[in-house]
Amino acid sequence: MKKLIILLLIPAQLIYAQNEITLERCYQLARENYPNLHQTELLTEISRLQKENIATSKLPQVMLNAQATYQSEVTHIDFAIPSISIPSISKNQYKAYAEFRQSIWDGGISAASASVEDAVLQSNLNQLEVEAYKLNEQVAQAFFTAMATNRQEEVLLAHLKVLQEQLKTIKSGIENQMVEPVAKLVIEAEIVNIEQQQMQLKSGKNAALGILSVLTGKKLLSNVELIYTEDDIKPATAFSRPEFGLFSTRKAQLEKQSLLLVKKRNPKIFGFGQAGYGRPGLNLLRNKFDTYYLVGAGISWNAFDWKNSVRQQKMLQFQSQIIDRQEETFKQNLNLLLVLQQEQINQLKNLLKTDKELENLRTEIARSSASKFKNGTLTSAEYIKDMQAKTIAKLNSEVHKVQLLEAIEKYNLIKGKACLK
Repeated sequence: MKKLIILLLIPAQLIYAQNEITLERCYQLARENYPNLHQTELLTEISRLQKENIATSKLPQVMLNAQATYQSEVTHIDFAIPSISIPSISKNQYKAYAEFRQSIWDGGISAASASVEDAVLQSNLNQLEVEAYKLNEQVAQAFFTAMATNRQEEVLLAHLKVLQEQLKTIKSGIENQMVEPVAKLVIEAEIVNIEQQQMQLKSGKNAALGILSVLTGKKLLSNVELIYTEDDIKPATAFSRPEFGLFSTRKAQLEKQSLLLVKKRNPKIFGFGQAGYGRPGLNLLRNKFDTYYLVGAGISWNAFDWKNSVRQQKMLQFQSQIIDRQEETFKQNLNLLLVLQQEQINQLKNLLKTDKELENLRTEIARSSASKFKNGTLTSAEYIKDMQAKTIAKLNSEVHKVQLLEAIEKYNLIKGKACLK
């Protein structure tokens, strides 16, 4: 029961950190942990509110007004008509009224405006995707740095064990007066050298895992097993990077704005009305306070706008062409990066072929040196030199293996990994 309670108290991220983790999982966690992606809900809500505002243009518009005026002149008749009394109109007049206006057909502006708002939202969301995709480069770099230090630590640990076993043999030989004491010092010095390298690797590994922990939001301990499943570049396919989606939505936004300009040139039909109380009312010959109302329908059309809409349409076309040029330039730059990355992959593959051969040769030389050193026909300094050469060959081989995996991943990231979206 106590063991169960202890396990429950261990933070979930710590338990997770003790297991294996793949690069793809790191990508997913980094995406989920990226603060900017939390803007998605905010941008969506802003767009919804904006569309609600657009929809209000279809609702009745009500204005309340009141005014008091004094006129220098009013309508009057200068001659008298027998048997008819014509009332005079006061020069001070008052009225309070409400005006109503209801759109019957707005030329399609509200629908076009809502469509533009949808396009703006999609462009903003795609911009977030572009920013999030750039995280993958940081994640991959930290991941492969940690993986490379893991491999190097394993090589150094194996080398250290050999030296420690050799040190035991030397100590025994010194006790039996068969080996010079200086041989012990040479081996011990090399052990210290290896331990220093281990400390440097540990520091680099902790830094890389620390970066991964910050990016993913998960605490990754030094014993986590890093797994990478790709073994070669993707077959020739089209680019699937989010930047192309952004180019597409930006052009779509310009098309929607162009359609909105067309709709704004359409005539608009509306109904209107007014109801109020004042002196005089609609009957100007009745000089008393009275209620009144009027209703009607109207049409408005800006028949001539001095070619403003034509110029705006041309500007939108030019902006669309600019986006086309930006997309072409971006694609060209990606192709250049692919050429360089492919060459690096080829170089590393060739290095690995010679690494294996060199490693085998250095292993044979080290084995022979160990035998000679044991038999007293080789000095400890020469033995250490051959052992170092073997270790360096092994370290280079392991580093090149990880560098090849990293180069493959960089190539695939340049092409675009749709699964990361």
